[in-house]
Amino acid sequence: MRAIWEGEAAVNLLKEVQNTMEEEKQIAVSNADSSDTTPMDSTPASLTNNPTPPPPVVPIQTPPVVSIHPPAVVPIQPSPVVPIQPPPTITRPLVSPVPPVTPPIATINPISARPLAPLPIRAPPIRPPVLISQNGDSKLESGSDREGSLGPSSTADYEISEESKQVRERQEKAVQELLLKRRAYALAVPTNDAAVRTRLRRLGEPMTLFGEREMERRDRLRTIMVRLDAEGQLDKLLKAHEEDEAATEPTSEEEDGLQYPFYTEGSKSLREARINIANFSIKRAASRVERAKRRRDNPDEDFDAEMDLVMKQVGSFVLEFSEIGDDRPVSGCSFSNDGTLLATSAWSGAIKLWSMPKVEKFATLKGHTERATDVVFSPVNNQLASASADRTAKLWNTDGTLLKSFEGHLDRLGRLGFHPSGRYLGTTSFDKTWRLWDVETGEELLLQEGHSRSVYGISFHQDGSLVASCGLDALARVWDLRTGRSILALEGHVKPVLGVSFSPNGYHLATGSEDNTCRIWDLRKKKPLYVIPAHSHLISQVKYEQQEGYFLATASYDMTAKIWSARDFKPVKVLAGHEAKVTSLDISGEEYIATVAHDRTIKLWAGSNGNEMEKSSYNGDGMDVG
Repeated sequence: MRAIWEGEAAVNLLKEVQNTMEEEKQIAVSNADSSDTTPMDSTPASLTNNPTPPPPVVPIQTPPVVSIHPPAVVPIQPSPVVPIQPPPTITRPLVSPVPPVTPPIATINPISARPLAPLPIRAPPIRPPVLISQNGDSKLESGSDREGSLGPSSTADYEISEESKQVRERQEKAVQELLLKRRAYALAVPTNDAAVRTRLRRLGEPMTLFGEREMERRDRLRTIMVRLDAEGQLDKLLKAHEEDEAATEPTSEEEDGLQYPFYTEGSKSLREARINIANFSIKRAASRVERAKRRRDNPDEDFDAEMDLVMKQVGSFVLEFSEIGDDRPVSGCSFSNDGTLLATSAWSGAIKLWSMPKVEKFATLKGHTERATDVVFSPVNNQLASASADRTAKLWNTDGTLLKSFEGHLDRLGRLGFHPSGRYLGTTSFDKTWRLWDVETGEELLLQEGHSRSVYGISFHQDGSLVASCGLDALARVWDLRTGRSILALEGHVKPVLGVSFSPNGYHLATGSEDNTCRIWDLRKKKPLYVIPAHSHLISQVKYEQQEGYFLATASYDMTAKIWSARDFKPVKVLAGHEAKVTSLDISGEEYIATVAHDRTIKLWAGSNGNEMEKSSYNGDGMDVG
């Protein structure tokens, strides 16, 4: 805006200068005319003898030339105005007129131009990009395809460094791999396992590999087909495809009415086991419901008073015994059905039996070749089962006799548990499955998939109708043993779930996870009932007290175990004494709690005598601080 105003001011100033010069020229002409005239009473010069010289020409004073710079306005001093006297009446002589003198126009100095910046140095010519076709051939992009591209001859004007060549080779390799992946997903691969095996045979490949599953077999067929396609052996591939179609054409009409089952057909022994479990669970469930009704209708039974009494007893738990359990970290422990024995498992592979309540060793069971991961007593007799990283589970007698060996898992085992009837054993494994075994025959009844990652924990319902499994996929699943269906998927933990336990009331389930929380689930509402921020490290084990379910206990890698009320899920007691990660625990009624840890010790916690129980500071509102 300022530049426009300054330009207009310069034009106006130039016009004023021109007008002033015109006025001065007129004044100068008028003065010249007055100097050439004479008075009327004088005698004309032409009538006299003495000739009169012509009047001198008065020079016209040209105003100074003013240089005007557009950015700055230069003030111009106006010329003084000479008063004009009215001229007397004169007689003009016959004199030739003086030509008018045009004053020069004021010049304007041009604006000095800035020096131009030097031209940038031209970059070396760039080689045209290499395009990879779908069949793997490489070609240069032609100059006609893009404007301003360089010809092929310009590529010899520069050299490519070794680093650039390596980067380009990696890029080309990545592009080729991407194209191969796209091609692989575009190929039509059979989904039926029988068709996959047939196609592999016609391509001259093994029908199956050792330990190969259906999806792995299908992925192997896809890889082979992509390789044949990349090598240009399409004829062999198409011939195999035509043979597949020709083989299926005669039986296509017969298979139109055939529907494939969405389930896997089980064995006859599994069917019998499901019937036995259903009969057993019906009796147990009826007994549990009848007992709950009797306690509800009996005015002499006070649930809250019993709960307070048990909480006082549990709140008074102190360390009773501590014993070195093994040369390696101890991984699991379990009380016998009558509470007179304690079994422990260790990384050394040995299973040891201890007498209660003084924790004295009286037997060592050896048979595993790798570290033992868990041990559990049967609920009906003194038989016990152990799991190991050698992919096997073993059934023992208390005298050290090996009764059965359960083999079938493809990876190391996690936890294991007995069915309440004592006839069946459940095992979990890092092969993403859990399995059900017949204890009497040693036969594998059920191989159950369902978890996307390793399965670690397992627990049977007190009625025997349900079983819960948990794993590293942060899920806990509840299965109906009578039908084989997954009836609940408990989602809520954000990290692997390592412990699971059913409550004796029949409708509560507790899970412990690596996210340091213990979640209580209500099976009736199919949602979490309470979330306990239990520990400062992962929870390795969680168990309910199996008689009445008044409390539950959790073990953690923060070197402590904690007892929680099952009524309001408040902390009751902290069992601190281990010097390393606590790996497992077990509860024997309302009398003892055993914990084992990586510090290779077994610690037995028990209630104090009556006087100390009365001094306990637990009042139903929080944890014992005494």
